[in-house]
Amino acid sequence: MLNIGSVVLGVSDVARATAFWTAALDYTPRDPGTDRWIVLVPTRGPGVQVALGLSDVPVQEHPRVHLDLYAKDTADQAAEVERLVALGAERVDWDLYPEDPDFVVLADPEGNRFCIIDSSRS
Repeated sequence: MLNIGSVVLGVSDVARATAFWTAALDYTPRDPGTDRWIVLVPTRGPGVQVALGLSDVPVQEHPRVHLDLYAKDTADQAAEVERLVALGAERVDWDLYPEDPDFVVLADPEGNRFCIIDSSRS
């Protein structure tokens, strides 16, 4: 049986992406990495690895795969959105929001889209 070992994000600047995602998720590099590839792991406890690989493929406006990051409630969601924006994320003017969304779409400094979910509404 297989399990997910890493989620891999394509990035144009591995160092910039590493700085953002280590602060955003409280992750740390598993090994020193290179300017082309690095694997990040949770600083404390278990969790899915996030790998960052150099890519020249343009960012997708509507990516087929993205990260969903869970906040415990609406207040936590709002606080996390603000924290991530302060770290360099940008709000995305998402044209596919439903009428009453439980998620906020952000883009990391590389333009990769991800969502902050209010898990109390699920």
